[in-house]
Amino acid sequence: MITKDIEKELYKLQDKEYRDFHKKLMPTVDEKTIIGVRTPASRKLAKQMAKREDIEIFLNDLPHKYFDMNQLHAFIVSGMKDYDRAVEEVEKFLPYVDNWATCDQLSPKVFKTNLKDLYKHIREWIASDKTYTKRFGIGMLMEHYLDDAFELKYPRLVARDEYYVNMMIAWYFATALAKQWDDIIPFIEGKKLDSWTHNKAIQKSIESYRITKEQKDYLRTLKIQKGK
Repeated sequence: MITKDIEKELYKLQDKEYRDFHKKLMPTVDEKTIIGVRTPASRKLAKQMAKREDIEIFLNDLPHKYFDMNQLHAFIVSGMKDYDRAVEEVEKFLPYVDNWATCDQLSPKVFKTNLKDLYKHIREWIASDKTYTKRFGIGMLMEHYLDDAFELKYPRLVARDEYYVNMMIAWYFATALAKQWDDIIPFIEGKKLDSWTHNKAIQKSIESYRITKEQKDYLRTLKIQKGK
């Protein structure tokens, strides 16, 4: 069975030192499920397994036993060339995504070929009550709708809670400031985000090489001080 084959291959690629380091970064994941396969090796294996005729069996075998299987699943879906199939597989997989690492690795490049339809799904993902489905939706907005496809309705859609979602919101606004400064700075000036996310977005912007010194100096004046 393909799932057993994948498990064996993942253990062949196991890096225990990497496993011990990586598990500290993912408090939401049971450390017993982490085999410890580095990303380049996982990506390579995903490309090999995606060619198998029985790959659908693995993709439907949810939930997976190991974190590394989720990573592999994300890479396989991300490499799909058919838009409709990629959306279908993402929808099927998202309820089982339980950590930021897998969430952020899930990024089908084919999504950029149909941004109009994709936005309908993004609205549903951001409205979800599942943390990592929300995070994924915001990530897709950041990846595909901050350049030529940008509209003000997108940052207005981004306003949710919970740590991992707020971290993605901060990342979104920091990136948006770098690409759409004039339209996005009013969100910071008007304190449209909660205090933690507001300050984290400013911090990430100040750390960015895409923000000018003058912009960084101005952002520093907009930080929300504790107790205010």
